Amino acid sequence: QVQLVESGGGLVQAGGSLRLSCTASKSLFSINTMGWYRQAPGKQRELVARITSGGTINYADSMKGRFTISRDIAKNTVSLQMNSLKPEDTAVYLCNAYYYRDYEQDFFDSWGQGTQVTVSS
Repeated sequence: QVQLVESGGGLVQAGGSLRLSCTASKSLFSINTMGWYRQAPGKQRELVARITSGGTINYADSMKGRFTISRDIAKNTVSLQMNSLKPEDTAVYLCNAYYYRDYEQDFFDSWGQGTQVTVSS
């Protein structure tokens, strides 16, 4: 199993910035996709951004231009820089690892514990 540890959440005013970090227990090259998701109260979990082991990046349209996902291979860490934050960005942000297990010959998901981001108006 891949363990994920998230940090960087907090309270920020609208227009402010936060940087979230997610550290995995194994090399990012061994994880097919690292992603950030978020879930607000009463809403479904949604994709924020993701990056593949090959470096391909995808953003949800609503976050494009404001959020940036990046990785530090040496530290097994994926970060999410969030700028121009809006109250509607308030949610629990979760790190996700989608990876292949050789023994089962199947793909699995691991999730971090979640970190709260609150944006005040």
